[in-house]
Amino acid sequence: MNNILLYALLIPTVIISIMAFRNVELFDKLKFNPSHIGNSKEWYRFFSYGIIHADYIHLLINMYIFWIFGKIVLANFQYLFQNLGNLYFLLLYVPAIGISVIPSYFKHKSDPFYNAVGASGAISAIVYVSIILNPNLPMGLLFIPFSLPAWIFGALYLIYTIIMSKKGNTKIGHSAHLWGAVYGMLFILLVEPRLYLWFFHQL
Repeated sequence: MNNILLYALLIPTVIISIMAFRNVELFDKLKFNPSHIGNSKEWYRFFSYGIIHADYIHLLINMYIFWIFGKIVLANFQYLFQNLGNLYFLLLYVPAIGISVIPSYFKHKSDPFYNAVGASGAISAIVYVSIILNPNLPMGLLFIPFSLPAWIFGALYLIYTIIMSKKGNTKIGHSAHLWGAVYGMLFILLVEPRLYLWFFHQL
């Protein structure tokens, strides 16, 4: 398995995030702010927000999850699609950054105080693709001493994100998590629908 692509995505994210921690002007220039995007036409913010994070804990958790599940997905893509495996991984990860915040853009485009940072939407896409690939993989939350089959955990987490995204008033981007997951599952349906037959066969 060749993990060079994972390093190529992870290392710049870590470096730019740390730079933004120390440079408020850079952080403000890259963060996702729907009102500012609409007024200034800075559409790059749909993607730039995914390479900065709120703090070191946010960065550490996101990059840990990216690495663990990214290895699973990339290895499977390289096996399934061979020379196109890396390209398919990029087509999963990069568009998910922008697509996962489109609903937030329309919901908050008149709110100048709404901001978002972090790669969570794209990472959610990767996690849910890994669930399609390995539905019985044990999955749980950090620091909780038990796990569930991935498909059960994924279903419960989707329900949770739907509830929390409707509730609002939280610093966590539940909407991005939800739509990142949806994009990941639709991506697999488009590029290799037979994997869903594999998914249901494994249940």
